[in-house]
This record gives sequence, C-alpha cells and structure tokens, in this order.
Amino acid sequence: MSSPDFLCLRLAIAPLTTSESNHFAIWVLESPFPGGFSHHDCVWDERLSQIWQSWQEFFSLRGLPQVPHVPSAYVPQFVLEDTLNALLPPSQPAANYTSRLMQGLGLTLWQWLFSGPIEQSLERSLGMAMGQSRPLHIRLEIRDPELISLPWEIMQPQSGRPAISLGQQMLFSRSTSAVDPLPDLDPDEDLRILLVLGSDEGSSADGQSDRTPVLRLHEEAQVLKDLLEQGTSGLRRRVVDKVPCQVHTLVEPDPATMIRELETGRYNVFFYAGHGVPAPDGGLLFLRTQAPLNGTELAQVLTRCRIKLAVFNTCWGAQPDQRSQSAIPRSSLAEVLLHHGVPAVLAMRDSIADEEALSFIQAFAQALAERHPVEQAMALARQQLLTLYGFNKTPWTLPVLYMHPQFDGVILEAPRRDVTRLPGEEGQTKKFAAVRSVEDPARVWPIYGGLMHVGRLPDNDLVIPEPWVSGQHAEIFCRNVSVGGQTQATYFLRDRSRFGTYCYVEGIWQHIHQQEVALNLGAQLRFGSHEGRLLEFIIEGGGSRFS
Repeated sequence: MSSPDFLCLRLAIAPLTTSESNHFAIWVLESPFPGGFSHHDCVWDERLSQIWQSWQEFFSLRGLPQVPHVPSAYVPQFVLEDTLNALLPPSQPAANYTSRLMQGLGLTLWQWLFSGPIEQSLERSLGMAMGQSRPLHIRLEIRDPELISLPWEIMQPQSGRPAISLGQQMLFSRSTSAVDPLPDLDPDEDLRILLVLGSDEGSSADGQSDRTPVLRLHEEAQVLKDLLEQGTSGLRRRVVDKVPCQVHTLVEPDPATMIRELETGRYNVFFYAGHGVPAPDGGLLFLRTQAPLNGTELAQVLTRCRIKLAVFNTCWGAQPDQRSQSAIPRSSLAEVLLHHGVPAVLAMRDSIADEEALSFIQAFAQALAERHPVEQAMALARQQLLTLYGFNKTPWTLPVLYMHPQFDGVILEAPRRDVTRLPGEEGQTKKFAAVRSVEDPARVWPIYGGLMHVGRLPDNDLVIPEPWVSGQHAEIFCRNVSVGGQTQATYFLRDRSRFGTYCYVEGIWQHIHQQEVALNLGAQLRFGSHEGRLLEFIIEGGGSRFS
C-alpha cells in the first residue's frame, strides 16, 4: 500500500559470513531511481565499539548488551576525549560530556552507514525528494540482531544538524524483510484507538514477580483517554483539519475479552501500556499478572482485524530476546508483528518513565489526528520529547518505529480542501491566490482557505527544505482591508523566522523580519536568504496569470 508520492530509500545491514565477525555489508534494497542500488562493505572498528560502550554506561537505563563483534572493555571518559573532540568542530568540545557523547555516537553511526556508494545513493535520492518538495522515507533493515540495540535514531550528518529521526526532509524508520504482504488498506476518516492497560507487574525470567510499575492503571486509564481524545491543545501552534479521535479503554482484560473487542470494534490503532518481557516469539505482554500473550498470538489478531498501527509502552518492545548472551534473530515484538503483516509498529528501545510516555503519546496522537502519516507524526512527537527533556537525555531516543516495506504510513484520508475564491469571482471561472516557482512556473502552490504556512518542517503547506529556512518560517494570509470606503481582500506576508524573508516590491528587495507586509501581484519572495528559492505571489486560473 504505497502512493505515487512515496519516495523511499531502504537499506539493509548484514554480517559478512565469510569474513571476520566485525565485517558487514550495507546495500540498497529499494531506491527512488534506477541506479541507486548500491553495495558497500565496511568494518565495525574499535572506535565505534568504544563510543557505543561509553554511551551505554552513561545513557542505558537497564544496561543493554554491548555489540560483541569487537570485544572491548569499558573505556573511561578521558580515553574518549580525543575521539569525541576529533568528531566535533572546535566550537563544540566546551559542551558537556553527555552532549558530546550523544552527538559523537550519532555522527559516528552516520559516517559508518552512509559511506562510499551508499552516501551517493542517499544524496541523489534526497535531491530528488527536495526537487519534488516531498520527504524522503529512509528505512533501515538490520539483519544482525546484535546491532538492533544501537540507537540508530540519533544519527546525524554533521555537527549541529538535526538527527535523522527528528523528521524534516528525511523521515526515518526501521523495517524488516520476509514479511507477509499487506492487503489493500483504504485511508480512514477518523482515529479509532483501542487502549489496553495491562498488568503493571509480571513474571520475570526467573519466575519471581517483577513489580516495576508501568502505569497506575485505574488512575491513568482516564488520563490517557483524555489525552488521546481531547488533550491535544497547547503542544502545536495550530490544528488543521483535525479528525475525531475515539478511544475505548480496557483495563487488565483477559486475552479473550481483548480479542473480542478487537474483532468487533473496527479499530485502526492498537495501544498497549503495561508489563512485558522479551521472549523468542515476540516477547510476552501481561494483560493480567498470570495471563501472558506472546507476540505471535497478538500478531494474528491484529492482522485479522486490520490494525494499521500498534503502539507499545512496554520495556524492550523493540529489542530481541537473548539466548546464551546472544540476541535471537527476528525475535523482537516489533519485528514479529511486521513479519505477520502489521503495517506499522511503535515500540520502546528501553524503559520510559510515565511522564515521558504521556508527553510522547499526547504529541503523537495529536499529529495523527492532524492527518500526518505515521513517520511524520513520530518525528513531531520525538521533537516534543527533545524539547521537554533535552538533547543530552534519553527520552527522545527511546521510541523506535518499524514500518512494513509496502506501507506508506497513511492512516487517515486527506482533507477535503477547497481553494478560496477571490471576491467577485462567484459564477465565473475560478481564480485563486497562489505561490509559484519562478524557475519552474509549472510548480504552483495554491493558498487554501486564505492561509498558507511556509517553513522547513513537513507540516507546512509550502515546505522549503533549505538550511536558512526556519521550521515555521512565515504565513501568507488574506485580510479584508477598507480602501476608499469599500472592503477589499488583501494578502499579507507575516514573517516569524530567525533570518527573515526577502520581498521584492517596487524595484527593491525589502528584508522583512518579524513583521507583516502587503503582497502585490507579482511580488517576488525568498525565504531566509538571498540564495533561497525564488518564488512569486500570483493569481492563478481563468486562463490568465499575473506576474
């Protein structure tokens, strides 16, 4: 189920069985252009092992197993100073050690994955996406289970650039192969969520009770329901075409009750919060203390009921099980569900605190209700965690999104939008206000409803993926103005950005910064820089253009 607008670069990592244990192959499984199917062999070296080992010592909540391919004892902080300082520009070493360690691992993972011909495939794919004003979906399939525990979501191309999973022009998720094909899944009109709150204590591997609390069930059930249905105000600057969100809650149900509700409720999102442990068949979820349900059993139900997205706030949902201190391939809950045909699975890489989970759920549900595809909603919710808890803390690194190779991430149908007619055009051929590319006049962005949001982030109406463009850069809007005793519809540009907007009016370029300016027909615009894309404000339709 993929759309024509779906540009995807899908990569795979696997160990080279004929070489030493630290040799890997990286190759392109899917590319938006014919020559993009590259292949590259590389080595997981001692430097990577040192940074990853130190990262775990500082950031892992439960002590994730180290990658065993290059055994390395823990390297104290002072040993890594030179390595981290070499990765970061001269202005960065003064930052605190945890920030440098977070950024250092992100840079190192990026350089390891996107090197040689893989980097060339990425650059060309990204260029195609930018040229078409569409995001590039990057999906990573990790075929060595020992590498799954790494936080690939923190990869970043350069110091100071955002991580790959924070969702701007690139939308990052993980994937897997050998999956059951997806049936035809039509977009829905509303969100229908089954919220299952399982037991907050379960049986540990040694048979003892693990009383680590996940949620205070009866107190939190209504809180979560309110957050999902109503609690979406205040997080984002605006809400556009927000759809209804219906939530049904089950607290500590037995498996039969949960399955019956799934089969009769016509849900499109399944959400589980409660206790869970790794196991070979996708882990165990404890609906009740002594009533576990394994991932394979759950997968059968979710696919039969055509669930599009499954979300798990439970420990280790994105981690494989271990046997004799080695990870078992294809054993994580997220992978098992994808193998059986669940389109999208969101799980946690490690334990996440209640307040962090609630913040994430709220932002994620709101983004879904605003009709964002799953990967964009994930990026927006991750940004919320980073804003609340900081770059050098783990919350924003914990959610892991797995996407079926055939799924484009669309859950809700696109809004029905009408282009606003200009006053006096009723009964005539429609003319409408728009922004047009000067270099490519065939590219026109209509101004819907008298309002256009311009910026670098994907939730804008006009997305400009240039480094000098702010995430929410500017607005173009219509306002009625009194002229000579008559009301006249006039379009304005309001700048909200860091670097301002350049507007060419009456033969000169004006720098508009945190201001409003009226737009005349043919006004030329550059957002953020004189080097930016050249656009113009026009009236489109009716067989004529004004420029």
